[in-house]
Amino acid sequence: MTDPIQDTRATSAAKSSPSIMSRIRTYFLTGLVVAGPVAVTLWLVWWFVTWVDGLVRPFIPVAYRPETYLPVQIPGLGLIIAFLALTLLGFFTANLIGRKLVDFGESILSRMPVVRPIYRTAKQIFQTLFSKSESSFRRVALIEFPSPGMWSLVFLTQSPTKEIAGRLPASEYVSAFMPCTPNPTTGFFFYVPKADVIELEITVEQAMTVIMSAGIVQPGAEAQAQGSQTRLAALAETARAAQAARKAEPTTAK
Repeated sequence: MTDPIQDTRATSAAKSSPSIMSRIRTYFLTGLVVAGPVAVTLWLVWWFVTWVDGLVRPFIPVAYRPETYLPVQIPGLGLIIAFLALTLLGFFTANLIGRKLVDFGESILSRMPVVRPIYRTAKQIFQTLFSKSESSFRRVALIEFPSPGMWSLVFLTQSPTKEIAGRLPASEYVSAFMPCTPNPTTGFFFYVPKADVIELEITVEQAMTVIMSAGIVQPGAEAQAQGSQTRLAALAETARAAQAARKAEPTTAK
């Protein structure tokens, strides 16, 4: 005879424990959440290293390339050489002789009609992006664009010069750059009244993440993602505990 109490417990455990497909789905999602970001990060790093190698390798004599003496190609050599070359360039530029050479090169570029505006603009952009000034590309804000009731993320830079501000309607203006989604290297630049700007307490990196993900990843989503990963791990632990409980359940005596 079977024990009714044991049958009831076994039935309840079978109903409360997740199915095999549910456990597989939980394990798969947990593995995907862990491995996905790592895979994307490694792929981007590998792409950048190989891209720099492709630019620098043609300038390295064949006799000095590691693959000339080794059976495999070693990635990252071009990146190391580029880093050392840029560091040495900065070191030589910091002294008087290097400064004179840079000024001489800039004077030549300044005499070229087509090259001159491109070089000056690129130089100003790089000096602004890599400067330690807190007034360049450090603030994130919202503006009502492209129509009333619709809001867009913008990056605030410096205020317009006196020449531009004098031609604008009487108000205090700020320079705003609105990147496009998902490619933030293109966008719209305009001057907007400061009174129409709502500054946000988020970093430029967080705003870039929102723009590049088309709003899928929002500020603070990292903490939520960690919470989701914790919940997935808890579900997986529950499934393992239920499976262990079923294996430990004594066989029903007849």
